[in-house]
Amino acid sequence: MTKKERALLVCEALEKRYPDALCSLVYTKPHELMIAGRLSAQCTDERVNIVTKVLFDRYRSIDDFAAAEVSDIEEIVRPCGLYKTKAKSIVEMCRAIKERFGGEIPSTIEELTTLPGIGRKTANLILGDVFHLPAVVTDTHCIRITGRLGLTSETEPEKVESDLRKLLPPEKSSDFCHRIVLFGRDVCKARGERCGECPLTELCKAYKKKQKA
Repeated sequence: MTKKERALLVCEALEKRYPDALCSLVYTKPHELMIAGRLSAQCTDERVNIVTKVLFDRYRSIDDFAAAEVSDIEEIVRPCGLYKTKAKSIVEMCRAIKERFGGEIPSTIEELTTLPGIGRKTANLILGDVFHLPAVVTDTHCIRITGRLGLTSETEPEKVESDLRKLLPPEKSSDFCHRIVLFGRDVCKARGERCGECPLTELCKAYKKKQKA
């Protein structure tokens, strides 16, 4: 079986287990996803969603964030960690969107990653969820699980993204990443993985290696 064939079978299995490929971050407007993605660095999505409930109620638009005092944002996002850096980049990214992109979030990964605080992971999230374009979000769940499955031997996010783009059908790639997150929390955990409940054991190189051992 080729890696591409295995990737397609993994997609199909995850689609059956998780019919709704939902983003774990709660948002209603495109810029809210961008900001939530920034806050999620080294922080759980659960905590981010608690914080953004307050943040998005107080600041409702890109203009609001661009005009905000960084110190005010800091106080709200403090529970997410790295709050000074995150607050500063949130205000600066919204100002950059106003000044350089006419108040509209850009739709290419090259432009998105010029915004303060936006790396490839968040840029891909925006491409997939906001613009419905092919995207590969290589968070810790994605890197860990695709490595275990044998879809990549890389551990650096950008290299994992490159490998997966070659294997995943473009129209399935964004939803695949959402499903991988759900699967990582549910079954294929960083510690205490539940192989006995896993629908992917026949496709998993790590599991087969474990069985041989």
